[in-house]
Amino acid sequence: MENYYAWGAQELNQLHQRNQPEIQEVHLVQGMLLEDVHSGWVGIAKTYERIGAEGMVGLEDARGKIKTFPLGFGFLLEGTPVKVLPPRAHATRSVPKISRSGSIAVENAPAQVARASRIWVEGIHDAELVEKVWGHDLRVEGIVVEPLHGIDDLPDAVREFCPAPHRRLGVLVDHLVEGSKESRIVAQALQIPGARNNVQIVGHPFVDIWQAVRPQRLGIKKWPVIPREEEWKKGVLKRLGLPCTSQEDVAQAWKKILGRVNSYQDLEPTLLAPVEQLIDFLMESPE
Repeated sequence: MENYYAWGAQELNQLHQRNQPEIQEVHLVQGMLLEDVHSGWVGIAKTYERIGAEGMVGLEDARGKIKTFPLGFGFLLEGTPVKVLPPRAHATRSVPKISRSGSIAVENAPAQVARASRIWVEGIHDAELVEKVWGHDLRVEGIVVEPLHGIDDLPDAVREFCPAPHRRLGVLVDHLVEGSKESRIVAQALQIPGARNNVQIVGHPFVDIWQAVRPQRLGIKKWPVIPREEEWKKGVLKRLGLPCTSQEDVAQAWKKILGRVNSYQDLEPTLLAPVEQLIDFLMESPE
């Protein structure tokens, strides 16, 4: 028996060329139960967005979480491999739009009063990136993102915030790896009264939030490696052959980088999970 689970588009195309039975083609219908064979994600079709030749489908699992996948080969429908085509023209109007983060877009949502809870990130660039991708979700939930301008004073800032069940705090930390300076500061912050159940601190492995943007979106294979004694952003610009002598150069470069980010698909997965974890944590807060 053929192992369809290990196949990608190229292998499935070869199936046609060997004159074996063709894989069924089905048009996407809202409510259709599909499995993405590569990740094992199973969910009902909730969203559709026309991107590229085929488009993207958002599958909602049993917990209400939605992940999006490109249409085409790589799906199972009732255990049978299928190629999923875009919805028929008359059906596209009934499929909700999705936001940049992959969630269902809430159109014409009324303005929400900001929660007392907050998400803190290390700097302006971090805040701008989170706002661009998750801004829709944050506004719907009334969650505000604030830059810290570094985390050296995080324990004092948490103490001043006075975390409580109705006033939760989520913090996104750069370069949060075992044994780092950042990990020691986080450990201290979590000892503050009220922090145990009302503060969640998560991180990503990147030296700087720039690295969370997939390098392919910028036309490079990978981000340059910069020595510790060198200022990271300026070091990157220097190695990419871009102006790198002033903060204005850095600001202009970031503007271009951010302009290449259109959705969560342009970001590394190691950033996506922590941000969504913080949003979920704050949404549990009784406001």
